[in-house]
Amino acid sequence: MSQAARTIESEDIQEDSADCLSCASSNNISSEQTKETPLPWDKLSVLLAVRLSEPINATMILPFVYQATKSPKDIAFYASLLFASFSVCQTMTVMYWGRLSDRIGRRPVLMIGLTGYLVSFLMFGVSRSFAWALTARCLNGLLAGNVAVIKSVFAEISDDTNRARMMALLPLMWNIGSVGGAAIGGLFADPVHQYPNIFGDVKIFQVFPYLLPCLIGCSITVFGLAMGIFKLEETLVREPPVRKPTVSSSSLATEATALLPGAETIKQHTVWDLLTPTVIRVMSTNVVMCLAVAMCDQAYPIFAASDPSDGGLGFASRGIGISMAISSVAVLYLQLVAYPRLERKHGALWCYRKGQIMLIPFCLALPFLSMLASRLEASINSQVVLSMPSTWMNMTADELVLWVLLIALLLARTTGMVLAFTSINLLTVNLAPSKSDLGFMNGAQQLAMSATRIIGPVLAGSVWSWSIKHTFLYPFNSHMVWVLCAVLTGLSLQLTYKIPDSVNTFAAGSCKPQSTEQV
Repeated sequence: MSQAARTIESEDIQEDSADCLSCASSNNISSEQTKETPLPWDKLSVLLAVRLSEPINATMILPFVYQATKSPKDIAFYASLLFASFSVCQTMTVMYWGRLSDRIGRRPVLMIGLTGYLVSFLMFGVSRSFAWALTARCLNGLLAGNVAVIKSVFAEISDDTNRARMMALLPLMWNIGSVGGAAIGGLFADPVHQYPNIFGDVKIFQVFPYLLPCLIGCSITVFGLAMGIFKLEETLVREPPVRKPTVSSSSLATEATALLPGAETIKQHTVWDLLTPTVIRVMSTNVVMCLAVAMCDQAYPIFAASDPSDGGLGFASRGIGISMAISSVAVLYLQLVAYPRLERKHGALWCYRKGQIMLIPFCLALPFLSMLASRLEASINSQVVLSMPSTWMNMTADELVLWVLLIALLLARTTGMVLAFTSINLLTVNLAPSKSDLGFMNGAQQLAMSATRIIGPVLAGSVWSWSIKHTFLYPFNSHMVWVLCAVLTGLSLQLTYKIPDSVNTFAAGSCKPQSTEQV
């Protein structure tokens, strides 16, 4: 080996040794220091404003989508098509947006996504035909890649002490946006008839009755867009090119390449490089769990609204809303307080397993409440049960038992979902071998979630309809959809026991050991 090559090798080894010593020192300090790094609220506030647009857009049309379709005969079909179109189109492009953010940066991709929300909001608001509304939803889905990119940004601005707490903010913003979006849609749709004294003479709202809620959604998106343009900083750090030998000898270059693995040009990993056995296992359990949850989300309103004779609870929409609202009260505490503490003590993988363990008894026990609802229906006027929240003092013992058991099961479901979904977000970012691969990993996770949102509701509705039309015995009666959800969750749980504990560590921030091969 020439003197030049030895000099280069010596310098690189010294630099690598210094890096490892620095990393080890940093790890020792962090292990001794238990104080959590404060959250960077100056950056988080911008990201949360950006994040808020998607759930508002997704849920704002819920209160008026059936009226917007203007086809009473096939109203359920057309409304389902509008909902599914978003997820179908998002599935087609979410991986592209995640990978693009790894190349050109997080900020420009987020701005493109917000612009897409803005345009699709306006298109839906001025739609006068189903085809136009469907086009707006499809465009929205095609440009909806922000959530995967925001997860990457969260991973890049956090450390091991505050990453769990930061990731818990994402589902929290979804819940806030979902409630806010549905409220906006319900309160401001068709303002000419809802508020004739204020909007009765406004011609544009007479022509476009659903424009006002869309304009309100647009204003929130514009706020997020302005925050992004003026305050959002790029977080993707491009690693500088590695110093190359100055000696112009092909044989010397070959020797140096073999001896100095650290001197290879750093490039983005290919898809096949990233699809390691551990990544495949985590993604597999994510797909199965998301499918089970998507089925549960679709099945619960159907179950609660169906007659007890069909295996349901016989609730009116008011009772369904109250039951879901009460169980959602715990979300703030679970996401902001309980989960970060559990994750720091036990790790994200442990939390992920416990979340799924809590979902299984919920699925198996919930349909048995129909037996109690049937007893109530036979003994008293069912309307007492339906209007129960306004008549607490007049409840019978059976009514009280029904609601206590229902709320307890829904609280278990809420707890399980917070543990499971926050954990899978953490596990996904932990799997990325470098920060330049975070977009791909989060895009792959979002792709799986979008796909299950298409399949899950259709599967749950089909299984429910089939089961109540026949008189089969358990578990092929009205319990069938819930048993299927429990089986899928159990399968997902089983897959987690093949995942190594190393996924609890943020790989992109770890110090990689140097090669010890001899030449």
